[in-house]
Amino acid sequence: MVTAAVYARISTDRDGTAAGVNRQVADCRALAERRGWSVGEVYVDDDQSAYSGRRRPEYARLLDDIKAGAVAALVVWHVDRLHRQPKELETFIEVCDAAGLANLATVTGDVDLSTHDGRFMARILGAVARKESDDKSRRLRRKHEELAAEGKNGGGGYRPFGFEADRVTIRESEAVIIGEIAARVLGGDSLSSICRDLDERGVKTSRDRGWTLASLRRMIMSPRISGQREHRGEIVGPAQWEAIISPATTARLRAVLGDPRRRTSRSPRRYLLAGMLRCTRCGATLLARPKAGGRRNYACLKGPGRSGCGGLSVTADPIEALVVAGVLHRLDSPELARALANGPDDSEGESLSDELAADQAQLAELAGAYGTKTITYGEWMAAREPIEARLDATKRRLSTLNRSTVLDPYLGDVDALRTAWDGLPLPRQQAIVKTLIDHIDVAPAPRPANVFEPDRVTPIWRL
Repeated sequence: MVTAAVYARISTDRDGTAAGVNRQVADCRALAERRGWSVGEVYVDDDQSAYSGRRRPEYARLLDDIKAGAVAALVVWHVDRLHRQPKELETFIEVCDAAGLANLATVTGDVDLSTHDGRFMARILGAVARKESDDKSRRLRRKHEELAAEGKNGGGGYRPFGFEADRVTIRESEAVIIGEIAARVLGGDSLSSICRDLDERGVKTSRDRGWTLASLRRMIMSPRISGQREHRGEIVGPAQWEAIISPATTARLRAVLGDPRRRTSRSPRRYLLAGMLRCTRCGATLLARPKAGGRRNYACLKGPGRSGCGGLSVTADPIEALVVAGVLHRLDSPELARALANGPDDSEGESLSDELAADQAQLAELAGAYGTKTITYGEWMAAREPIEARLDATKRRLSTLNRSTVLDPYLGDVDALRTAWDGLPLPRQQAIVKTLIDHIDVAPAPRPANVFEPDRVTPIWRL
């Protein structure tokens, strides 16, 4: 008696019950019984598309077993359960030829891969399946384009954080968390510190899991939470649901988190003024350089890959204490009050958000024109440069709007900041310092001793 293998697959299993593949397996077993075959191994790829080209674990195991000569016959519900890509069918035929497998039965009609006519029929069925998948993909793509243009919910996937299962109604308890996260990111907190805090408080994602850097970043940068519709990575317009945060806040969050200069390392930073100190002798940035015994130090370094002169260093503790004292004093000064009074308001954020979206759309349109050969590569490059320059300028301006968010909690109450300073996360401390100071010039120490003197330090204030 011939022992046959059974392969079943379904592209989408929304409820996770595997009902579709179970029906396929049952039909295949019945066919094998009618053919007088016993059923051995059963291979099932549930919720796996054959059109996407992604790896199907059980299909890969089936091919390995065929190569090993462990499969004498194969039963499937239809040839398109095996393949929806003609190139994949050709690989399957080559594997069957090498293993001598010719018995392939389908519930909807036999296909004999040992004959030219049978292979011809399999190729026709594969081509038809590919066209059906292409047509379905095109219809779905057009449908989602229409939904996006109308600001409607696209459906599918897991419940978004901040919304109920209908993906439209706001879940107030989570909306409060989103507002808090947005304020903390704009206030300078790192995503890793926010993740740790949320996990310690027992705040779960919409999938009832702990937060990761990727899931937190994806959620807080999503235009959905500001009542905007996104399609294929671009904001296409307002959505038909209420916003949790403002579009201007989303634009600022995306500018901050999308800044390539933003540090992404998870290792803790122990140097408050990293990247802010400059050598007055050569203009190079001082780098963190701990000394023997663990004493923290900033130094102008020379050598391979270094641009400094090597002639200046300063102990970290006294210069950081001096700068913090200056920042706290500055926050109490009338000069800062006047600067903030003339600073940007939220309406500027809305305007910059619109400019950013317009330039991104123009860049996409330009890429489309080059893709269809409407313009040449030289024309594409010439047109792209000014657009990208505007995008960079807009993103930088959006980043500067964060200063009010960083400083607002402490304006008029510097004593509260002074009391809380040591307990603030280092990224928040750095954000406050960088909001007020552009950089700090450091002069060489008086000789012969390398002694710290406040006169060596000259902060260049932003505000």
